Amino acid sequence: MPHDARAFWVTTPGCGEIRATTEADPGPDEVLVRTLFSGVSRGTEALVFRGGIPPSQSTSMRAPFQEGEFPGPVKYGYLNVGRVVAGDERLRGRTVFCLYPHQTVYVVPAAAVVPVPDQVPARRAVLAGTVETAVNALWDAAPLVGDRVAVVGAGMVGCCVARLLAGIPGVDVMLYDVDGSRAEVARLLGVGFACAPDRVGDCDLVFHASTSGDGLRLSLDLLADEGRVVELSWYGDTPVEVGLGGRFHSARLGIVASQVGMVAPARRGRRSPRDRLALALGLLRDPAFDALLSGTSTFDELPRVLPRLADGTLSAVCHTISYPDGG
Repeated sequence: MPHDARAFWVTTPGCGEIRATTEADPGPDEVLVRTLFSGVSRGTEALVFRGGIPPSQSTSMRAPFQEGEFPGPVKYGYLNVGRVVAGDERLRGRTVFCLYPHQTVYVVPAAAVVPVPDQVPARRAVLAGTVETAVNALWDAAPLVGDRVAVVGAGMVGCCVARLLAGIPGVDVMLYDVDGSRAEVARLLGVGFACAPDRVGDCDLVFHASTSGDGLRLSLDLLADEGRVVELSWYGDTPVEVGLGGRFHSARLGIVASQVGMVAPARRGRRSPRDRLALALGLLRDPAFDALLSGTSTFDELPRVLPRLADGTLSAVCHTISYPDGG
């Protein structure tokens, strides 16, 4: 029998609405999930909402369970935590994470969900996709014991990277952001914070996650000789200028892209995307990640909340969306 559901769709750039839909009973090797919480990715998801996905990237930027096409109408999102209410008996009753858009009820293959550890609250578990991105970035960068590391951009990705770095013995981590209010978040994550550069030419490694040209230029300025910037920002259709004169060549500086779509080469032969996501969920046993859960709204408020998140008038690190069954 069909199950009533509601889903959030971007109808045109800058506008969205909640639409009614139905989901069939799960078939063999499928599960029916009732959403408890979803999270808004203020980077990629804001670009989707603003219509900023270049046509050349429309295929590579598809979310796993996306419906529709860019710029819209499109159902997009990938930070969903719910409870399995029907289907695979091994998962029934379990809280699970899935790379699914904002929708109240949905059916997916059982292999598409990963159980949330009992010690991880459902709301915190929405960060799993972002922690997974941070894990991939550290696999790409291979920081060493005792490194001096900067993270530029205190959004979801930057903060998750900073927290994971803080767990490496001897690594000195400084988080940079133009928003001084993020200093308290940095304190709760156990890392240093600065608005202005204070380590120019001193960092072995810099992770850039500010999605701005200014942030990328700062990242290069912070590097010591032969240091590398790991670029985590995705700019969509926004052009970015960065000067490669000055000391860029003489100091042998480097910029390398890190993107979660594929497992980092250093682990690709030995870890699957599911392994990586399960690792991220395990790392979320750390309660320090609660510092990133900076706001919440109900599912019915999403059409009014997402425009404010996209244009920055609603400040948040990770804004969560609560559903009736989430409490």
